[in-house]
Amino acid sequence: MLDNKIAVVTGAAHGIGKSIVVEMLKAGAIVYACDILFERLKEETIFINSEHCHIENIDVTDSLAVNTLVDEIISRHGKIDILVNNAGGVAGQTAKPIEKVSDAEWRNIFAINLDGAFNFTRAVASYMKEKEKGAIVNISSGAGRSYSLTGIQAYASAKAGLIGFTRQSARELGEYNIRVNCIAPGFIRSNPNSEKQWQAMGKEGQARVIESLALRRLGEPEDIAYTTIFFASDYAKWITGQTISVDGGHWMLG
Repeated sequence: MLDNKIAVVTGAAHGIGKSIVVEMLKAGAIVYACDILFERLKEETIFINSEHCHIENIDVTDSLAVNTLVDEIISRHGKIDILVNNAGGVAGQTAKPIEKVSDAEWRNIFAINLDGAFNFTRAVASYMKEKEKGAIVNISSGAGRSYSLTGIQAYASAKAGLIGFTRQSARELGEYNIRVNCIAPGFIRSNPNSEKQWQAMGKEGQARVIESLALRRLGEPEDIAYTTIFFASDYAKWITGQTISVDGGHWMLG
């Protein structure tokens, strides 16, 4: 499905990002798995044992480093077909009243979740325009469509911003046959932070989350990866500017 496509995936060290890399490799892509958690990347045997997977130590908030990496990939392959902006999260923060949120806390979450996507999209845009083809997939969150279960104001706001960025980028880049779409995952126990949040809910809170889903189960990282593969493939060649909720039917009951 993605044979010989060159793909860049950020936030690839665990959870959803890792699953996206794995499924893209299965689909035949050559994948650059990027994360600031480089030691974690080196622990993934499926990454380091695949001749089609390249691991990269990158801070998505560092625009110069992003530009350098993109230039290096282009010099090797002459193209980048797919960009998945998955890097994000709550940066270890916990909920607090808005009047207690510092400037640094607010900006840090925006930098990781929104600035990083901007940096990579800006870096690949000229190359995709030259080829007149490309697929960009942004990983937002159900928090960006409603509110955050974590109660972290910056996270909900940055993820909502990513949905807006998707629409604007799709409008601007569409004439070059570059498609930009977005996925809003529901709650998934995909990394240490989400697992901590899950445990903090207690049995009653966990039961309420399950009950809020039409399918009555939490999702798996693979559920997001499969949707990403669809958006990145030619099966979605006439779809752009869209955000799809992959959340077990939470929106149906909300």
